[in-house]
Amino acid sequence: MSYEFIDHTADVAFKSKGKTLEELFESCALATEQTMVKNLKKIKHKTIKSIKLKAKNPEELLFNFLQELIFLKDANLLLFSKFRIKIKHGKELILNAGLYGEKINPKKHELLVDVKAVTLHMYKVEKVKNYWRSFIILDV
Repeated sequence: MSYEFIDHTADVAFKSKGKTLEELFESCALATEQTMVKNLKKIKHKTIKSIKLKAKNPEELLFNFLQELIFLKDANLLLFSKFRIKIKHGKELILNAGLYGEKINPKKHELLVDVKAVTLHMYKVEKVKNYWRSFIILDV
């Protein structure tokens, strides 16, 4: 599981990968949070948020998952640094996730940029041999 940032003009782009779809989602979630706050280690696990999402395919599910993280930051001022993700495969994919974090505290959390949305420009999620990879651009 890993992610690396890509230099991009007005937005933030990153590539991520994981041995499983769950690992890929965790990598993407960490990269999204790292885009917003400098040090993820300063985010304590005071709040646990459970979410459930459904989608037709991995692309749609990952998009919705990352959008949910952005929504929780905007609506509830929550940042997360740990994720427990389970994805059930069937006619549709069902994601159950535990998100561990806390409310934004400007004295404690050095905020970087405000992520507004995940873009579909160059958006990619694919399985390659024995791992999953993605390319994501975040609108900031």
